[in-house]
Amino acid sequence: MPAIDRRNFLKTGAVGALASAAVSTTVLAQSTDAAKGVSAPDSRSGTNSRPPRVTRILAEFIVKTGYQDLPAEARTEGVRTLMNWVGVAVGGSHDETVNRAVTALTPFSGPPQANLLGRTERFDIMNAAFLNGVSSHIFDYDDTHLKTIIHPAGPVVSAILAYSQYRHVSGKDFLNALVLGVETELRIGNAVYPNHYDVGWHITGTCGVFGSAAATGKLMGLSVQQMVWALGLAASQPVGLRESFGSMNKSFNPGRAAANGIFAALLAAQDYTSSDGMIEAKRGWANTISTKQDYREITEGLGTHYESTLNTYKPFACGIVIHPAIDAAIQLRNQYHLTPDQIERIDLRVHPLVIELTGKKTPQIGLEGKFSIYHAVAIAMIDGAAGEKQFSDAKVRDPATIALRDKVNTVIDPAIKPEQVDMTITLKDGRKLHKFIDHAIGSTQVPMTNQQLEKKFSDLTDGILSPSQTRKLMDTCWHVEQLDSAADIALAALP
Repeated sequence: MPAIDRRNFLKTGAVGALASAAVSTTVLAQSTDAAKGVSAPDSRSGTNSRPPRVTRILAEFIVKTGYQDLPAEARTEGVRTLMNWVGVAVGGSHDETVNRAVTALTPFSGPPQANLLGRTERFDIMNAAFLNGVSSHIFDYDDTHLKTIIHPAGPVVSAILAYSQYRHVSGKDFLNALVLGVETELRIGNAVYPNHYDVGWHITGTCGVFGSAAATGKLMGLSVQQMVWALGLAASQPVGLRESFGSMNKSFNPGRAAANGIFAALLAAQDYTSSDGMIEAKRGWANTISTKQDYREITEGLGTHYESTLNTYKPFACGIVIHPAIDAAIQLRNQYHLTPDQIERIDLRVHPLVIELTGKKTPQIGLEGKFSIYHAVAIAMIDGAAGEKQFSDAKVRDPATIALRDKVNTVIDPAIKPEQVDMTITLKDGRKLHKFIDHAIGSTQVPMTNQQLEKKFSDLTDGILSPSQTRKLMDTCWHVEQLDSAADIALAALP
């Protein structure tokens, strides 16, 4: 198989060059060391004898950035991130995976401090964060930072929503912590992607723990030194391997990252120390788990450019690389009013990464169907949708789905970008229908609207919350900045 350049993976999330180090509005302008770190010609390399002090730079940024410092775009996308996450967390709350985890942990949970979204049980904050993180990721329907394939909200929001039920947190402080936590994990992810991901780490878990620690520590009011320690303790807890994909273990990773981040912040608040350079040190996190360390990705434009504004939301409940093919199938289906009995074959030209990640030809369960481009295209053509209901065990095993799935053929074409697909449908009457997708719905070029997010939310909560409860919960999320207590979000998610 040709080598895969994942640095170009789904560049739909990319903007132009980051703002230069004109960061007078941030703490970076106050740090000579930080400025030197940003401009050092070899700051991208783990061989640098004096790498930038990125652990402290991040800690200073997190501690000193208030809600009023966030640009409007970052606040807006933070609210949309919250909306999407709450919907998928409620939607996944009664999945077998969550049921098993609840059963396993109930006898050992501490005081009932925080709710599980969509359920009536209460757990201690670390177990609640873990379980809500699992619930939000089990459908593979959560938010995605396309440059790194990180699912940012799971580790961060799971942690701070649990903490907000333990200590009073205003809506504005909650949103500020959310944005800063997401920014932290994404910038760290940018610094090591794609090499870190290529060797097998599940980057949502390994980087998500930094976001969780940063966000929780922000709400706890950690000092700069304590935040340095919190990030260091987070660095000691990387979790998640790509081998887990297609199993319950995959959703374990963001859940565990959420709990581990709280753990780190709680210890740091009591002056439990760590190395001051746990991210960048020679034997620290970045050098240990990746062959690439581009620290400029962490420091440049910090406080002026927000990676969190590039977050995207899935219209389809499966691996992101399948989305262009689903989009093409639904568009052709609707345009030509196609039915499965008309179709002779469906041919796809795709990037090699698509087959590497989603090449399961004969999935046996719904979870495997999420990693099968063959199933995804078939079910999109049959149902005109690819929500969670289209990835059930029953749908995967349905004879009609299998029959159409067997007519889907893929050809690897390195000229096709990972965010693209070239689809040709041959009909039994000899007609050929063609669709090329450059940017699928849900990308930064074709983002989901607020109305589409609400429709997704309602579909996910159907059967768990009543329509009136769903409406109240959505309104609570949309107006998070006006909330006196962010705990109202969790309370509104009670069935």
